[in-house]
Order: sequence, then structure tokens, then C-alpha cells
Amino acid sequence: MFHSWARFLALTWYEQGQHVRHERLPVSEFDELQAAIRRYVHERQAEEQACQAFINALYHALRTASGPGLPLNNVTLDFTSDPANRLRPVPPGGFYAAWLRLGLCEVLVRVRRVAGAFQGEYGEGGCFRLEEIGEDALITLARGIIRDVADTYAGVERERIRPLN
Repeated sequence: MFHSWARFLALTWYEQGQHVRHERLPVSEFDELQAAIRRYVHERQAEEQACQAFINALYHALRTASGPGLPLNNVTLDFTSDPANRLRPVPPGGFYAAWLRLGLCEVLVRVRRVAGAFQGEYGEGGCFRLEEIGEDALITLARGIIRDVADTYAGVERERIRPLN
């Protein structure tokens, strides 16, 4: 059955003039691609580990964003593939993502390394850049995320870039 459908589609595309001629890549170009992927494997792995550690630290900051002794128990973390990534493995400089459940809602957080800083996006247009990663900076970011998500659900217009401090 598959072969008949494949043949039908192939004939239909050919008849409509939408056929595409595929040329074989020379082995050397394919080998160059594989070599480039292997060459940067350690850099990619280091970026992935750093970004996942950052997201994990942000998760813990969200749990403590209410202040000392008042943990938010209904915050969860679920790492996922970044929906905007079009290559696997993620190339150097690519985003890593996670869904953070904040009680009744979830917010997608995307993070990447840029010149030693963590740069990211969250929710409906929220963005951040942290040069130094400390507990205070992460808690400030966590509170900003909670505030921005609350504003989104409340329909409040917010400024595009909010200072983290």
C-alpha cells in the first residue's frame, strides 16, 4: 500500500512540475559535516550542562521566591527540546529549554550562553541576560518571571525590558 501511495505522490509532483532533483553529496562534504559535529562535541556538551544547571538553579530560585521559610511547593521542572531548534544535536550557541509549572500555569524558559552570560526568554516575550549568576540575581529573575506571567494573565501591558535589579 505504501509503495502505491509513494508512486502516486511521486507522479503527482512530477506532473505538476514540482519535482526536485537531488544530487548526491560528495563523500568529502558529508565527512566534513561529521567532522564539524565531532569537533564541537565537548563545547556543545559543556553548554548543555551549563544551561541545564542554570535552569535547575532558576527552578530552585522560583521555589524560594516567596522568601525564607516560605517555599513554593507547586513549582515543577520539566526539561524539553527547544521547539525553535531545527537541528539535533543543538549547535553551539543554541537554546536549551524547560517547562516550569507555576501552580496553575506553565511557562517555557529558553536559555543559551552568549559571551559567557546566560541569555534567555520566557513566556510571552519576557527576556533576560545574566552576566553573573548569584542567588540574589536568580531570585530577582524568578520574581520578575512570576510578576510578568501574572501580568500576562491579568492582561496588564508591561514594559518590554525590565531591569533585573
